[in-house]
Amino acid sequence: MFYDVLEKIMDSKDTTVGGGSASAVAGAMAAGLVGMVARLSTGKQYGLPDERYLGIADELDMLAVKLKDGAVADTQSYLGIKAAFLLPKSTEAEKAVRRAAVEEAAIMAAKVPLENGRAALRILELCKEMEGKFNTAASSDMEAGIMLAKMAVVDTALNVEANLSLIKTPVINQELAAAARVLKNSAK
Repeated sequence: MFYDVLEKIMDSKDTTVGGGSASAVAGAMAAGLVGMVARLSTGKQYGLPDERYLGIADELDMLAVKLKDGAVADTQSYLGIKAAFLLPKSTEAEKAVRRAAVEEAAIMAAKVPLENGRAALRILELCKEMEGKFNTAASSDMEAGIMLAKMAVVDTALNVEANLSLIKTPVINQELAAAARVLKNSAK
């Protein structure tokens, strides 16, 4: 399923996969790159013990899997919104059911990128821990990982915000908006 999402991200004719899934993929790539840098930093004296480099790499491997799954979940949550908008709206009762379904789907479509953003933020935290303490032969890989993780954090926050207009329950809307702001501010 992940590779289907990846193919659809690169297909300009497909409108079922968007920035939320692309951000999760960017985060997964960041985790892979930074994990590789951590592994390339073992056996030398770069400032962290080998056990820590391996621990970082293992955590990043788990984050990569989580973000790959998150890319699929983001696509599924968007499809949930599309399905909710297709519900009938001829009567007041149908309109009420449709409104509730749209809001429920939008909440899910905001929570998925929020979780993906938090995973990408963790990648940045691990990058900070390794700052100046890694094999410099892999500097370009580390920089690419940092840039991909930052983009993932910021864009997942933008995806949360994109769904807020569909969430009419004030408490939930405000909670998600605040979480998106925290994400964006954390990526600076």
